[in-house]
Amino acid sequence: MLSLKPASTEATPCKICRQPAPLFGLVDFNRNCQIPDCVKLPLTGTPVYHRRCSACGFLFTDAFDDWSPDDFKTHIYNGGYLAVDPGYQEARPRSNAGLVQQVFGAHKATLRVLDFGGGNDVLCADLRAAGFPVAITYDPFVPEYAKPPEGKFNLVTCFETLEHMPDPVAGIGAVVANLADPGLVLFSTLLQPQNFDQLGMNWWYVGPRNGHISMFSRDALNKAWRVHGCQTGSFNDNLHVAFRTMPEFAKHLLGRTVA
Repeated sequence: MLSLKPASTEATPCKICRQPAPLFGLVDFNRNCQIPDCVKLPLTGTPVYHRRCSACGFLFTDAFDDWSPDDFKTHIYNGGYLAVDPGYQEARPRSNAGLVQQVFGAHKATLRVLDFGGGNDVLCADLRAAGFPVAITYDPFVPEYAKPPEGKFNLVTCFETLEHMPDPVAGIGAVVANLADPGLVLFSTLLQPQNFDQLGMNWWYVGPRNGHISMFSRDALNKAWRVHGCQTGSFNDNLHVAFRTMPEFAKHLLGRTVA
């Protein structure tokens, strides 16, 4: 049985900038991201209320703030998850591994790679097979890869993970805690589109059944990383980098990203 934190009609502090975040809209718990080949689930009758920050534009729900990791495993990251994210198991991690090889393959001998939130190790297995000497998966929701990694990593990948974080500032802090300095985080999360005010809760990326509970504006994304002393840049609305000091192996990216 689902047990969600009751929604208050009062504005609450934004999880990123602490400015007022009033109620913005709601979707059914079973609302999943509108992507090809995913299963459209029946309504549960359980509304998930979302808030949007009046200052930085961050869209989030606090409905799951009282959940334990076991609650997320039971109700979201369970045996039915693949039905709402069919690319999770193989297609997406293999594509992301190809991206890492394309961008950083020339420097692979010097890289220690951590895939944060990497799920099933497919990405790292592909990198190891391609000659990356150290490529380690960490995902607290997957028992085989839930042991915290040791040491620091000069390249941390974090694909489609930030939007799953109920506390994004703390979650980003956990990513940065594994990052060497100099070092680079290569990550993806889709930013709110320019017409988000018109789309509202109809935006396809809003999907609590997928675990999408934190959705960033560009301002919100920059502020969240800045808490941990990191600059950010973006290739597009989905693919981004963060760093305290830009490492030599990534300096060829300068000029290809926008702040």
